[in-house]
Amino acid sequence: MKLKLEIGTDLAAMMAAEIRAGERAVTSAMRQAGAGLKSAWRGQITGAGLGTRLANSIRSASFPKVGESLNAAALVWSNAPVIIGAHDTGPLIRSKDGFWLAIPTAAAGKSTRGGRITPGEWERRTGLRLRFIYRRRGPSLLVAEGRLNTKGRAVASRSKTGRGVATVPIFLLVPQVKLRKRLDLARDAERAVDAVPGRIVAGWADDSSGRWPEHIEGQLERKDRKPA
Repeated sequence: MKLKLEIGTDLAAMMAAEIRAGERAVTSAMRQAGAGLKSAWRGQITGAGLGTRLANSIRSASFPKVGESLNAAALVWSNAPVIIGAHDTGPLIRSKDGFWLAIPTAAAGKSTRGGRITPGEWERRTGLRLRFIYRRRGPSLLVAEGRLNTKGRAVASRSKTGRGVATVPIFLLVPQVKLRKRLDLARDAERAVDAVPGRIVAGWADDSSGRWPEHIEGQLERKDRKPA
């Protein structure tokens, strides 16, 4: 019996088509991975109660920006890496000068520059002087003599008799603070990476479906052999 196989198409063209399918599959998989990881990180941040503003600092980009490539890649990052990193690792924070860390109370209000207000900015804004109170147990305090307005913020009293004036804690003073770990970004990143191979295979298989049978024709011929 004699078997004969004939390929009725250009093998180079067939392989080029498969490479193009692979480029589309890899590029699509990386774009999906980048977009999915960005969405997962943003969901973690808002779920941890850190707000949409910080969540929106998570950005993503895929490469190449135009076209497809077998070397396609995706990048996900934060425009606020220090803040995000702190909530992701839960570090121990100390004053850079070796003194107290001043943690504002609700009566201190917020900084006009964003973030936490400092004792110096608070004094300049209110015109009040802070007074240090040392406590052996619990955090020490920076307090001011004033009143609370309708928003619960400490302000200077307008009373000439001193009515309504109280000693208001403005800052808590601690030597260090352990920030609670509220994020686990590595978990979502690992899931995104693990899902990439499956996405590439699925996308490549769908793109290649039906191509091989159309390009390959096999012909089996049987010829009787006479004995020698």
